[in-house]
Amino acid sequence: MNDPTRVVELAITGMTCANCAARVEKTLNALPGVEAVVNFAAEKAHIRFQAANCTPEALVAAVEATGRYHALLASAFSRDEEKMLRAALYRAELRAFWIAALLTFPLVAQMLFMVGGGHEPLPRWLQLSLATPVQLWIGARFYVGAWYALRGGSGNMDVLVALGTSMAWLYSAVITLVGMHQQHVYFEAAAVVITLVLLGKILEARAKASTSGAIEALLKLQPQTARIERNGQLVEVPVDSLIPGDIFVVRPGESVPVDGEVIEGTSHLNEAMLTGESLPVAKTQGDRLFAATLNSDGLLRCKATGVGVHTLLASIIRLVESAQGSKAQVQRLADRVAAVFVPIVCAIALATFVGWWTIMNDFTAALVNAVAVLVIACPCALGLATPTAIMVGSGLGARSGILIRNAEALERAEKLRLLVVDKTGTLTEGKPAVTDLLPLGGASAEALLRIAASLEQTSSHPLACAIVAQARQQGLALTLPANVESFAGMGMSGEVDGRQVLAGSPDWLAEQGIPFNQALLDPLQGAGRSLVAVASAGAALGLIGIADPLRDSSRGAMVRLKKLGIEVVMLTGDNAGTAAAIARAVGIERFEARVLPERKADVVAGFKASGHCIGMVGDGINDAPALAAADVGFAMGAGSDVAMETADVTLMRNDLNGVADAVSLSRATLAKIRQNLFFAFVYNVLGLPLAALGLLNPVIAGAAMAMSSVSVVSNSLLLRRWKP
Repeated sequence: MNDPTRVVELAITGMTCANCAARVEKTLNALPGVEAVVNFAAEKAHIRFQAANCTPEALVAAVEATGRYHALLASAFSRDEEKMLRAALYRAELRAFWIAALLTFPLVAQMLFMVGGGHEPLPRWLQLSLATPVQLWIGARFYVGAWYALRGGSGNMDVLVALGTSMAWLYSAVITLVGMHQQHVYFEAAAVVITLVLLGKILEARAKASTSGAIEALLKLQPQTARIERNGQLVEVPVDSLIPGDIFVVRPGESVPVDGEVIEGTSHLNEAMLTGESLPVAKTQGDRLFAATLNSDGLLRCKATGVGVHTLLASIIRLVESAQGSKAQVQRLADRVAAVFVPIVCAIALATFVGWWTIMNDFTAALVNAVAVLVIACPCALGLATPTAIMVGSGLGARSGILIRNAEALERAEKLRLLVVDKTGTLTEGKPAVTDLLPLGGASAEALLRIAASLEQTSSHPLACAIVAQARQQGLALTLPANVESFAGMGMSGEVDGRQVLAGSPDWLAEQGIPFNQALLDPLQGAGRSLVAVASAGAALGLIGIADPLRDSSRGAMVRLKKLGIEVVMLTGDNAGTAAAIARAVGIERFEARVLPERKADVVAGFKASGHCIGMVGDGINDAPALAAADVGFAMGAGSDVAMETADVTLMRNDLNGVADAVSLSRATLAKIRQNLFFAFVYNVLGLPLAALGLLNPVIAGAAMAMSSVSVVSNSLLLRRWKP
């Protein structure tokens, strides 16, 4: 028996760059049975582990054992407490920055004065007094971080900053204490770099907070209290206290507190916050309601069906958080680069120092240029390039009714070139109804319908349900069939009123020796009807035509998908004539008819063999194997739990335009990631040579390094301009 697998999330503090995230990830993955992914941008670790081998407490202890980073179980404290903790850390950072800025300002002012050709207006002892607290007190965090990183066998931003600023400060301190007044000092370079790094971290933290705005917006939607019935009275109670089965009331203008079912009343609800659909949805007795949706105009009495973590809203938040914590393939490449980046930079700095001192015989220039190399080359921007864009993109998707399972699904959706769509419930409404009754052999239309419905009432197939619903609507008395046998994708047989009855596709009945005249079939199939042929005692009783109306949005969605360069192929269990009629109506050029449910996955696998990235759209329940077989599975599940578990992307609206929106969002997000990686690399590709050649002052290098992270995060936030 396999050990149960658990999933937890840790909030990590103390990480300063991508190498820190890599170190925490390596530490966690070294534990037995643990699979961890650390998101530097979100400051979270998403961990899957075997309960028999590890515990949440052991995971926290492993992070704490590094000595530099701290971890808290996300389930052990509320989001408000987490926000309060991060706000306190932010205030501490801000306070440290202002102290550093006040101490550094006179040094900067002096540097600007000296640019005009003046002498040092500040005594050396005063410069030392101003720079030392910045270096050894405010900058102590860099020494601590560098020590723990080196002790753990890796390098990070702290190593680079500590090395660079220490070289400048220590050289200047020695010159001052020895009294070598003819030599220039670089107190301002060390102090300014530390101050600018702190400023960059503050701006970065503010920008990163904005990337998780989508989840915050979702959390604010659910009301904190609900009105429930207790002993014939309405009592206002906290939402957390509700249990399934409680009866609650939603008044006009109020938000629904939990998932439920309407038991009395009619109204219209705005579900835009979950589905992205702006038009209100009519609700009446028996209809489902979802937490956080807004009641417009009627009083509803409802029964709670999903509360706490079991609401649709909670499922959406979990899915979005999971996506934001996952890693795309391009991020794994960036992580590998970051892992070797610090040692390479240290080697370049050493070569710069040795080169300028030995070849140019200029110790001062050697020192300054080596410091500039160390300071310009921080890998922070590289670690933020991918996760910040994914956080913004997945959040935008959730607000538009597009739930993306992970970063890999987002990455694959960009490459989509062929989309396989199921007909029923995807292109059509999924609500088939009887449209034609064509009795044969002297049978009446009523007798044809009654016999067929009597047999079909044992089936859950959509066409069978349509026949039974029509018979009951006409008030026909149905009898229970005997010896019923079902043939998947073909039809069924059984005894009705003591006679053997067959109901299924005309082709299947022909195989049973009961052919139907093609001249009868062609007009109905040409009109897009699904046909059920009925026979009794070896003779044809007639044909039943069933139509499943096309969704109003299907044709427009096909046009959008073609503009995106995506070819669409329709799969259906219908015959070729009916499939052709549906395909023409929608604007699809390729289709496959007579595809049995169990063959859909094989068809998708066949398309994948062509080497293209294949997508599959289905309802997330009947099409689960095909969705799993595709490179990207899109489930139009309208909140179905099975849809969320099966698909890579769940479309909250039953609208094929959601696929076009998801592909568009994927391409916009991947474009941002590429731009971010370009920004991250260009700072170093251009900055390192300039610094090594003596063309980059350490102060300018510090400013550029600080702004590289801010520019990457800010560029990710520009993704919020995307519109579905």
